[in-house]
Amino acid sequence: MTVHPAIYTRTAVMLHWLIGVCVLSQITLGLWMITIPKSPPGVRAGWFNVHKSIGITLAVLILLRFAWRLFHRPPPLPATMPAWERTAAKANHWLLYACMIVMPVAGYLGSSFTKYPILYFGIKLPQWGWDSPGLKELFSQVHYVTAGIFIALISIHIAAAIKHWLVDRDGVVQRMWFGPRETTVERIAPGEGAVQGANR
Repeated sequence: MTVHPAIYTRTAVMLHWLIGVCVLSQITLGLWMITIPKSPPGVRAGWFNVHKSIGITLAVLILLRFAWRLFHRPPPLPATMPAWERTAAKANHWLLYACMIVMPVAGYLGSSFTKYPILYFGIKLPQWGWDSPGLKELFSQVHYVTAGIFIALISIHIAAAIKHWLVDRDGVVQRMWFGPRETTVERIAPGEGAVQGANR
């Protein structure tokens, strides 16, 4: 018997890969832009505004992904997967979601408690906060620390995916890829060699 595992919906798959690429790009940009000298003025601030604009856009996509996840049960993990791996996978996923929520919120709040306006791709957003160096530093630290945790979780996520893809070959990675929307079970009748397909 050969079992082709069910996979995530097309919407979930598209959101996963879109957010994944954007998050990795955003992290790379964030690590690079903090190395930009403050002089001459304007260059560093310009890239920070790009980072903030992408972050706000990502926050909306993440909320959509989170809402979709709440109302759509993910496909089951392979029965051969050990219990500890199931628990670790679930914990890693929810911690990733937590970081994806905390990071943009902390970044937005940190930018709100300064005298500088938040520009969304050049458009000035309403400023409700006030100039508070203490609050800005607090939320900035939360943003940075969460980023470090996020990077570690992403590394674990990617390493686990590579393990399931190249070592276990149990179909876990295929669940988050584009393909048939059904679970197909193929059975070979004893002594006949015929293959029968049944969609579940």
